Amino acid sequence: MAKTSDRFERVYSQGALNVMEIWVDRETGVNYLFHTSGNAGGMTPLLDREGKPVITSVYKYDS
Repeated sequence: MAKTSDRFERVYSQGALNVMEIWVDRETGVNYLFHTSGNAGGMTPLLDREGKPVITSVYKYDS
């Protein structure tokens, strides 16, 4: 099994104080939206128009 630090990959980031990022789970391909502002933050699955999770093709990587 892969190390925890290798499971997720940040594929998009914007902002400095109000940060918005998209992370991809390399095992499932599910995309997550992460937002932080100051000391508060949260993560949720990124959904398409039909309310289904956005899934990226899973690519192999060395663990």
